[in-house]
Amino acid sequence: MKLHSPERSKTQGDAMPALRAPLPSDIASLTRPDELASFLAEAARSLGFDYFAYGRKPALPLANPPASIISNYPSAWQQRYAEAEYVKNDPTIAASRRSMRPLVWSDEVFAGAKQLWSEARDAGLQVGCAQFITDGFGNRGMLTLARSHEPLTERELQAKSTQIHWLSVLVHEHFPRIYPQEQHAFEIPSLTEREIEILRWSADGKTVAEIAAMLPISSHTVNFHMKNAMEKLAAPNKSAAILRAAMLGLLE
Repeated sequence: MKLHSPERSKTQGDAMPALRAPLPSDIASLTRPDELASFLAEAARSLGFDYFAYGRKPALPLANPPASIISNYPSAWQQRYAEAEYVKNDPTIAASRRSMRPLVWSDEVFAGAKQLWSEARDAGLQVGCAQFITDGFGNRGMLTLARSHEPLTERELQAKSTQIHWLSVLVHEHFPRIYPQEQHAFEIPSLTEREIEILRWSADGKTVAEIAAMLPISSHTVNFHMKNAMEKLAAPNKSAAILRAAMLGLLE
């Protein structure tokens, strides 16, 4: 996808801009990728950061899901990151998933990716934090804010974590609308209550005979509903149907 990279603005002196939480109305009217990029650049500046990056992956497919990225990182760093395929071993992606609050960059976080960390700092990305987010359909996203100065203190993080999380929610919700061509073609199917029930019991390891006895219905009926669910989920077998339904949040 084409990356939209608005120019960053340096923070004047040591003064930190006044905090203002972005509102749904601020982003709901946006329709173009460049408008979203400008919105995120301004939101990053209001939080005291020079740069932003938002990456998104769909729940399916599990093998090599297509990634969408929007960023105002320096163009040379964006090119280097892509050429080196750093997304495959960027430790902030995995580490941020284990935290509800923004993950602050550190030597410890990048202990297993020292080359990436060194090159990022050389590109001016000295300080940063990453907020992971997922939705009810298993789509995953991560919003990163970065700057080239002033360490991110615990006090600052506590003061801004709510705004950062809210910003990640807004961009994650509206990105598919502004970037419809970037979304995976797999559509969320509509399963019946019986199909969901049978998939749930199957996920728990119950056999066809056990499910039939519990509901109670015939084994033929259990297989009938499972076959329908497999077709709707475009799954080649029962195991794949269960996994896809779970990843899409249909079994909750």
